[in-house]
Amino acid sequence: MKCFHLKQQRRTWFGYRGDSCATVPFSSGRETVYAPFATNPGNRVILLDSPHLFANIKMETNHMTQTQPVAIVTGGAQGIGRCTAELLAVRGYRIAIIDLSDAAQTAAAIRSAGGQVFTYAASVADEIQVNEFAERVFALYGRADVLVNNAGISLITPAELTSADDFRRVLDINLVGPFLLAKAFGTRMLAAGSGSIVNVASIAGLLGVSDRAAYNASKHGLVGLTRTLAAEWGGRGVRVNAVCPGWVKTEMDAADQAGGSYSDADITGRVPMARFASPSDIAHAVAFLADARESGFINGHTLTVDGGWTADASWESLRLRKR
Repeated sequence: MKCFHLKQQRRTWFGYRGDSCATVPFSSGRETVYAPFATNPGNRVILLDSPHLFANIKMETNHMTQTQPVAIVTGGAQGIGRCTAELLAVRGYRIAIIDLSDAAQTAAAIRSAGGQVFTYAASVADEIQVNEFAERVFALYGRADVLVNNAGISLITPAELTSADDFRRVLDINLVGPFLLAKAFGTRMLAAGSGSIVNVASIAGLLGVSDRAAYNASKHGLVGLTRTLAAEWGGRGVRVNAVCPGWVKTEMDAADQAGGSYSDADITGRVPMARFASPSDIAHAVAFLADARESGFINGHTLTVDGGWTADASWESLRLRKR
């Protein structure tokens, strides 16, 4: 577990709540803290002595140096990407975000907690823009330690009604984009002899889900790309893994549900843990795979974070009887 020294002249701590991506201030008379924290149902911040719960406490500071690691997060304006960027910033990474959407809120949250962040508005599917983004990151930070390929879009429509243009657009963003980012940053990681790439795939990259031919194909492809790069680059110090979330409560889920194709009950009834994942659930899995001290011999792995969805072959009535 990482520990952070606090500046003695300051008494405000910033913690990362276990149940959300919010940066939560609280105070104490001590100057140095090595304890994680969590929240109880009443949303009060609780310091914990156990070192295995949630994230770490970090003092607001602008003393960023070139020795600090750098994490690149695609699609960091909202949802899983925002949560991941904020968590990695709390854990000591300098952050670079590429997103077509405005990532100002993510950047503001990171800076308010003393972190350093660079945002770049561009499409991950545009090779010229991706390469320019990479050049700007290296000019600013001088290194790249972690790449999180999170940007993605969904498309819910029957396969026979899916146009070729729509199919290609999903693949361009969900699969070609991660390849372009991996190429742009992986080349520098290989030269440095170290790095970690985490691709945010999906259980739809492991199973078939109706009415999502383009999305499922892109995520299956991303799992294949993960394994191939792991085989090709692992021996040169660059680990490549994937996180495969189940259904996550994000802006994308809200947009998908607005189309009327499924409800909350459809998902919670299918998941053994009887809930959606939160962005924080996925962000912590990404952070684990990103950190060589915690996952240094994990390479080419697809980590499912799905509440047991892919493990459960029970029929519905049997599943519900076990709750």
